[in-house]
Amino acid sequence: MTQDSAQKSFFGWWIVAFAFLTFGIAVGIPYYGMPFFYDYYEKTFGWSRKEITLGFPLAATLTLWVGPLIVHKYSPRKLLAIGTGCTALAFIGFGTMGGSLPVYYAFWVLYIVGYIFSGPIVHQVIVSQWFRKNRGKAMAVVYLGVGVFGGLSQKLIAKPLTEGYGFQQALILIGGMMLMAWPLALIFMRDKPSEKGQFPDGGLFAPAEMNAQPKSFSYLLSQKSFWLLLIGSACSIGSIGSINQHMKFIFKEQGFTEQGVLNAMSSDATLYILWSSIAGRLVMGYVADRFPKKLAMMVTYFMVAGTIPLLLLVTPGQDMNFYLFAILFGFGMGADYMLIPLMAAEQFGVNSLARAMAIILPTDTIGQTWFPYGVSWLRENYGNYGIALNVVFIMAAVGAIAVALLPGSSKEDEVLPIQNTQRAGS
Repeated sequence: MTQDSAQKSFFGWWIVAFAFLTFGIAVGIPYYGMPFFYDYYEKTFGWSRKEITLGFPLAATLTLWVGPLIVHKYSPRKLLAIGTGCTALAFIGFGTMGGSLPVYYAFWVLYIVGYIFSGPIVHQVIVSQWFRKNRGKAMAVVYLGVGVFGGLSQKLIAKPLTEGYGFQQALILIGGMMLMAWPLALIFMRDKPSEKGQFPDGGLFAPAEMNAQPKSFSYLLSQKSFWLLLIGSACSIGSIGSINQHMKFIFKEQGFTEQGVLNAMSSDATLYILWSSIAGRLVMGYVADRFPKKLAMMVTYFMVAGTIPLLLLVTPGQDMNFYLFAILFGFGMGADYMLIPLMAAEQFGVNSLARAMAIILPTDTIGQTWFPYGVSWLRENYGNYGIALNVVFIMAAVGAIAVALLPGSSKEDEVLPIQNTQRAGS
């Protein structure tokens, strides 16, 4: 088989297409759709904002052990099917529960287990196994699924379903949507190119990195670069999570009090943010394949920090501030998540990615969930979101500085040759 024919029949781009759909279904719809329902919990059950936003961080803390113990041991696509099943059950539970907070928190635990099994880790591992030279572009396309489906989650899914059937039935229907990922994961996807008799990028030979032994957890934890990536990503992701979880409440506090207007503002903002994130992923995925990944990540993280203060300028009659915030924040957010596995693969090797992300992702989830709860606490104690958003900005800046301190890749790493170790089809 020639190089040209191998690339033409390369199955990896089909994997990207399937992963685009499964990632969007498993993460985009439930994660970005859930905050739409927070004010309905507040009105229906009489819960405070602190009680509502506590579910996510509490569940993330209780499930910290799941990633390091389980994810790296099993087939990613099978975990994907199990995870979307857990998410489906969780949303059905949210839609049928009464006003019991312990029950609400229990369903959050089930949702987080589903997120760990079917979310970023499994998709990152699959894409990294199928691609090396084009890993940035492939990862960008897969993450577009989160942007596209997440952008639709409130405006075209949660909002019309709630208006047509009520918020509880809407939650149940969203849970049912998770099962659309099953045939894609179990029938069409493959974990590694070797399962199709191929090599990464459609090459004729296996890259040398594919033969490397995975780094141990103790090795990863002994590396300064691992801790910088861990801290940097947790702070930045936590800041993004704070904005996503509280945005609707912030709009309400800044003058958008009528329910119809508030729903429209929240759903429109989510749509613009998530669709702008598509541009962020495409542009920075392209940049990451051609320039140092550290540079791409550093620019992205400083952009995220810089756009957070813009949210306080979104008030009635200030449409330009609304669009400016949504577009810039979305661009940075889109690239932010995507660059973490690219940097981890570069720093520690693709065969160590599952172990590295099994620690990084739960830690990021802690930041992504406890930061919003901290924002709730600050808002309750200071009476408005001003102080809270200043703290979020500082934490985002800390994340950007940590990434700036990461070691750059060596030239040897950048141009690692494909070794003649094994020929496809031999």
